[in-house]
Amino acid sequence: MSVMSLTAVALVLAGVFFLVVAAIGMVRLPDVFARSHALSLTDSLGALLVLSGLALYQGVGVNLFKILAVLGLIYLLNPVITHATVRAALRSGLTPWVRKSP
Repeated sequence: MSVMSLTAVALVLAGVFFLVVAAIGMVRLPDVFARSHALSLTDSLGALLVLSGLALYQGVGVNLFKILAVLGLIYLLNPVITHATVRAALRSGLTPWVRKSP
């Protein structure tokens, strides 16, 4: 394998790590506010790394521009989706989770 292929594989694996951390955060965190915060951050980073690895592996071509278009859409839409989810939760009457003192 070439150095470029190894770098692409490393980027994809790092991205998968962050996506797994996002999935664990969805299961472990207590409410929609904490979950949306963790998911929006790790999902963006995971997608950036995975798509960067795929773009590096594909090389210059039509697929590179498609991958970059998807990456741009993710970075434009992910904050909007997170904001809309949290705003809908607040408007429906949910309150943030508060740790009860022992």
